[in-house]
Amino acid sequence: MSVGVNSSHFLPRHQPISPTFVSSSSSSIIVYNKIPDRVGQRLQLLSLFRSDMDPSAGPSLFPLHRCKTIHLVRHAQGIHNVDGDKNYKAYMSPEYFDAQITPLGWKQVDNLRKHVHESGLTKRIDLVIASPLLRTLQTAVGVFGGEGYTDRMDVVPLMVENAGNSGRAAISSLNCPPIIAVELCREHLGVHPCDKRRNISDYQFLFPAVDFSLAKSDDDTWWKADIRETKEELAARGLKFLNWLWTRKEKEMAIITHSGFLFHTLSTFGNDCHPLVKKEICKHFANCELRSMVIVDRSMIGFEHSTTNYPGKIPSGLDLPSDVVDEKAEERT
Repeated sequence: MSVGVNSSHFLPRHQPISPTFVSSSSSSIIVYNKIPDRVGQRLQLLSLFRSDMDPSAGPSLFPLHRCKTIHLVRHAQGIHNVDGDKNYKAYMSPEYFDAQITPLGWKQVDNLRKHVHESGLTKRIDLVIASPLLRTLQTAVGVFGGEGYTDRMDVVPLMVENAGNSGRAAISSLNCPPIIAVELCREHLGVHPCDKRRNISDYQFLFPAVDFSLAKSDDDTWWKADIRETKEELAARGLKFLNWLWTRKEKEMAIITHSGFLFHTLSTFGNDCHPLVKKEICKHFANCELRSMVIVDRSMIGFEHSTTNYPGKIPSGLDLPSDVVDEKAEERT
């Protein structure tokens, strides 16, 4: 099954086609090898697009205000990853229900936190989106949370002390981007207890300043003990999530999610790119790996106006381009 963000399967018929991320039809992608300046460098990056002659032909241009930057992050090492890497059947163990981060996983969080601060990324992120499972929430607040939490009545923490038996101090909600939990970017659903979430009310106690308002039920109605979500269903859910991203006003977002969700969602893209770009897009994520990409709105679904474009010709004056003058002269003769 080949699925692209240009599919309108999840949108009412009267709505325009959804934005392009990277699709199996005509589309474009800008892949960052390192985090760019928010405006200046972004336009200098190459966009690979499909050509009838050559699928990897040439650079392409796209208006900046019809792009969103997304920073994709896989959660840090969870307790289920340790045994699961040795024996896949370990993922069936009930003891790994909503698996938390390991001590090594917290070191990975600390390393990624240092990177996003040194790169200046934390100052540009408008919103952090996390899958509502313990390991993704711990990763999100550990990487993007504030510094030096103190017990204040007017400021609730992002994470309380020792949340999920972490042995970690409380994490501040001051001077950091807002963090919101979104079910659409959860891991491959069903059968594996590690991918079943707790009640939202439990998470609200552990992560008081995280926004859980988008959750439609307190208990987990998505995960089924005897039904495993198909790869095609997971990919379709991933594309629905990307469509939802474009409804947000934020222009630069970090998404903390899972290996299976990322792999099956991204594998639907890049078929119109050079094989090495396809490989760069779709390869499996390591724990706490971050990759930065851009999604673009080809169909004007966002109807956004540029904040940097300038109309020119102010004050008004005669400024016809020379080629237009030449054309008019040819018409007269």
